[in-house]
Amino acid sequence: MADGADCASGIAKKRQPRRSRLSQHKKSSSSRVCLEKVLGITTASGSGLTSDPNTGLVAYPAGCVIVLLHPKKNKQTHIINTSRRPFSALAFSHDGKYLVTGESGHKPCVCVWEVGGAKVAEVQSHNHGVSHVAFSTNSQYIVSVGFQHDKTVSVWDWRAPSSPPTRVLAVSFSQDSSYFVTAGNRHVRFWYLDASKELRVNSAVPLIGRSGLLGDHRNSVFCGVACGRGRAALSTFCITSSGLLCLFNSSRQLEAWVDLKTASASCLVASEDLVFCGCADGVVRAFGPASLQYLVLASCCPDCPGVHSSLSPAAPGAQYPHTLALTFDPSARHLACVYSDHSVYVWDVQDVRAARKLYSALYHSGSVWSLEVYPDLPDGSRSCLPPSSFFTCSSDSTIRLWDAGAPAGPRNHCSHDLLKILYVGEKTQHLQVEAEAADGKAGIRVLEISPDGQHLAAGDRCGNLHIFGLDFLEEQLKIEAHDSEVLCLAFSPTSTGVKLLASGSRDRLIHVFNVEKNFSLEQTLNDHSGSITAVRFTGQSPDVRLVSCGADKSIYFQAAEQTPGGLLFSRSHHVVEKATLYDMDLDSSREHVAVACQDRNIRVYNVQSGKMKKCVKGSSGDEGAVIKVQMDPSGSFFATSCSEKNISIFDYESGERVCTLIGHAEIVTCMRFSQDCRHLITVSGDRSDPAQDQQRTHCSHTQHCVCVCVCVCVCVAVYSYGGWILR
Repeated sequence: MADGADCASGIAKKRQPRRSRLSQHKKSSSSRVCLEKVLGITTASGSGLTSDPNTGLVAYPAGCVIVLLHPKKNKQTHIINTSRRPFSALAFSHDGKYLVTGESGHKPCVCVWEVGGAKVAEVQSHNHGVSHVAFSTNSQYIVSVGFQHDKTVSVWDWRAPSSPPTRVLAVSFSQDSSYFVTAGNRHVRFWYLDASKELRVNSAVPLIGRSGLLGDHRNSVFCGVACGRGRAALSTFCITSSGLLCLFNSSRQLEAWVDLKTASASCLVASEDLVFCGCADGVVRAFGPASLQYLVLASCCPDCPGVHSSLSPAAPGAQYPHTLALTFDPSARHLACVYSDHSVYVWDVQDVRAARKLYSALYHSGSVWSLEVYPDLPDGSRSCLPPSSFFTCSSDSTIRLWDAGAPAGPRNHCSHDLLKILYVGEKTQHLQVEAEAADGKAGIRVLEISPDGQHLAAGDRCGNLHIFGLDFLEEQLKIEAHDSEVLCLAFSPTSTGVKLLASGSRDRLIHVFNVEKNFSLEQTLNDHSGSITAVRFTGQSPDVRLVSCGADKSIYFQAAEQTPGGLLFSRSHHVVEKATLYDMDLDSSREHVAVACQDRNIRVYNVQSGKMKKCVKGSSGDEGAVIKVQMDPSGSFFATSCSEKNISIFDYESGERVCTLIGHAEIVTCMRFSQDCRHLITVSGDRSDPAQDQQRTHCSHTQHCVCVCVCVCVCVAVYSYGGWILR
C-alpha cells in the first residue's frame, strides 16, 4: 500500500499528461490491484475447514477464493480460482506445503496448490461436484469424493473410480496411508490401498472396500469420521447425526460408543490425545481417544445472536448456532470452529478445561445486497464513525459496520473485523440457519448514508424504510413506504441546498421524503411502468434535479420547482433505450449520469439536456449483462460488475479497460470505492449449499437476475487499488 501511494505521488509531481500516465500504469495494473481482505465464508460442512498442523494457518472457502487466515495476526492471504467455480472442500497436506481443493458445479476439478498460491496439479474426475478431499499422511495419495449423485471416489495416483453404497458425508486417511475411511448414510467403509500398490501398474485400478460392522447402528447417518493418531492409530472414530460418538477397532468392528447428550451432531476431529465433537447449540465436546472418556471443555461456545452489539449477557433460554466444522492444530493446541451463523472462532485449548478465545469473526449468514461507505466530512469533528468504515446489509436482517482501515485487533468484544451489528427486528432465529426465510421476504435490500453522516436509511424486502441515527447507531424511525421491496435509495447532496430522501421500489413508485420534517412524505412519482432500479439527486440550489431508471428501459429526468407546499418534481426529459437498465451513478462533476445496460454498455447522459454524451463497453466479455456501475470519487475511473461474475475497472474518459478482477462465485450485488481512492469494496451472495449448486448446474440467469437472485452466504471483498489511481 505504501509503495503504491509513493509511486502515485511521484508521478503526480512530474505533471505528466493524463494519457501518458495511464499508459505507463496499465501494464502494471494487474500487480497493483490485489485482493486485500474477504469478510465472509462459504463453509457448509466439516470438509470446508482445515488447518496447517505446522504453522496454525486456518483455511476456508469464500466463493471461488480460499482464505488463508493467520488467527494471531488477524491477517489473510488468498488463493483465487481463475475458473470462477466455487470451492466446496479443501485439506492441507501433513507437511503444510500444499493444499488440495475440490470444486462444485458441472465437471469440477480437484486441484493441488502451493500455499503461496501456485497451482501444482489438476484433475477432472467427477461430474457433479466434489464433497470431500484429503491427503494421505505421507502426502503420496489424495482421495476425492463426489457429491451424492456423482457416486465416485477417486484416489491419486491410482484414480480408481468406485461407487460407495450411499451418499458420502466424510472421509479420513489412516496414519500409515494404507487405507482411508468414508462415512455417510448407513455406511462406514474402509478402502485399502495395499492391494492396488502390489499390482504395480500405471493405470487406474479398482479399490478394495470393506464395510464397517455397524451392528445395531446400521441405520444411522454417520456425518463425520477421523482415523486415530499415535497410540490410537488403529482406531477409527465416527460421529452420527443423532449424537453418538463411535469407536471402530482395527477389525472394522464397532467396539464402543458414547452418547454426546445433544440434539444433533455434525463433525469431529481427532489428535493423538483428544477427540473433539461438534454438536448442536454451539457445543463442542472433548474425549480421550483410548476409552472415550469425556473431558469437560469449558467456555468453548460462540456468542449468542443478539448480544454482539453490547457486553450484555444472553437472555435466559437463548439459542446458539450449531457447530458446523472443526479443525485442530495439535502443536499450538488451537481449535478452529465454524458455526451455522457463519461465524468463525479459534480457541486456545492448552487447558481443555479452560478454553480461551483467540480469534473470532462474525459474518453475514444470508445474501448480502448492498453496502455504503461512510462519507468524508469536511469537519471531522462532526463525524459519527471512523472515516474508513462502511456498512453492509443482508437477507439475515442485519446491518453490519466494518472498518477497512483499522489496525489488526479486536474491534468488538465478539469479532476482530467488526465494529457493530444492527439488528432489524427482534427475532434472531434466522441467523442460526443457512437458509432464507420461508416467505422469501426477509432482510435488508439497500442502504444509503446522508451526506452529513448523521443518518443511515435502509430499505427492506417488505417495502419498509428504517432510519438509523449514526451518533448512537439506533433505529429512530420505521416508515411503511412501499408495497414491495425497496430497490434503491438516494439522499440529496449538500450542493442542492435541500435535505431529501428518495426511495424506489419494485412497485414502480418513487417516494420523496423531507429529512428536516422527520422524513415526511413530500411527493410520489409514478412515471415508471416497471421496477425502479436506481435513483439519484443532482444539481445546485435552486436547480435541483432527480434522475431515475428502471426495468421498463426508461430514464426519467425530473426538475424541481419551488411551490408553497415545498419542492415539486416534474418531468423534463424522458429517454427510452432498447435494453433493460440495471444501475446508475453520477460522475464527480454530477453533471453526467452513467447507466449500466443489459447490452453490456455504459451510456453516459447529460443531466440538463437528457442527451447521450457517449456509449462505452462496460464488460470484459461478450456475454451477460452489466449489473452494477460505480464511479471513482476522483472522476478518473469507473467500475462495473457483470453477470459473468467479473469486476472490471475502466478509464472514464477513454473507455479503455484498465483491469479485470475475479474472486466472487456469484453476481456482485454492490460495489463502492473508498473516499480516499485506495480501496474497492464489493459484495455478493456466494453460495455454500452443495445441493443448490447441483440444481443450478444447467441453469442460466434471467433478465431480472439482479433483482431476484437469492443466495445463501455473503462474501465481502476489499481490493486495494491505490497504487495506480492518480489524483
